[in-house]
Amino acid sequence: MKNPASGSDIFLTALAPMTWGTTYAVATELLPPNHPLTVAALRALPIGLMLTIWLRQLPQGIWWWRIFILGSLNIGIFQALLFVAAYRLPGGVAATAGAIQPLLVVLFSWFILNEKPSKLSIVAAIAGFVGVGFLVLAPTARLDILGIIAAIAGAATMGLGTVMVKHWKRPVSLLVFTAWQLVVGGIVLLPVALVIEKPITNISWSNLIGFIYLGVIGTGVAYALWFRGIDKLKASAVSYLGLMSPLVATFIGFFFLHQTLTPLQILGIAIVLISVALGQQSQQLSQRPNPLKALFKKNL
Repeated sequence: MKNPASGSDIFLTALAPMTWGTTYAVATELLPPNHPLTVAALRALPIGLMLTIWLRQLPQGIWWWRIFILGSLNIGIFQALLFVAAYRLPGGVAATAGAIQPLLVVLFSWFILNEKPSKLSIVAAIAGFVGVGFLVLAPTARLDILGIIAAIAGAATMGLGTVMVKHWKRPVSLLVFTAWQLVVGGIVLLPVALVIEKPITNISWSNLIGFIYLGVIGTGVAYALWFRGIDKLKASAVSYLGLMSPLVATFIGFFFLHQTLTPLQILGIAIVLISVALGQQSQQLSQRPNPLKALFKKNL
């Protein structure tokens, strides 16, 4: 029986989406505008290459194609779909559609990992979706069918990547495993960025600080913590923590960017926090041994 996850495991894993929640503010305040795909490629590829060169370890055998799949799902394809959704939808709609990820991870875990979802985990996933909707969705939000499809597909892509990381079980250290995926994600994104976007011609000191922060902290450290969390927690429990990203983005907007909070957003914050707590509680209950089952096995 696997030991129940500790509070430190949950906290360290939560730091990843909390860090991702700072991306919008960093991108708008420090980075060149209108280059989301280029930024996504530059935040993944350089740090991934540096780590891979430093660690001097490459995939072996079947892990070449497995890493290509994982890096594409968790970073490359996910970021590209996120870009499409961001450009075709208001941020609130994109975030709300993306909040379906915990529910999708519950379903993927059921089919791939044979982890039958509990009622509590399903309630937590639905509550998280509703809470993010209250948090970021404006009444006048414009809907675009292609944007909605891209946002949901992006959530499904990273959700599937999360479950597959759990299913395949990394064969190397956490840092090496993270570096491999960052390289693949950057390689997948870079040619798309070069075709769609104009090159960045001028980089200021503030741009450089933004790139370093996103590359080292917002990507390298954050993804390492995320993959560590997948090792320690159930995949579904990890996905609920992803709801911390829009929550942190909202707090940064309120405290640093002089945005306001409506009563509905405050309600959304409360629902998201409850959803995250319920998601972790569902994991603890699933890992708790059943005394009747243990007694039955003992008497066999």
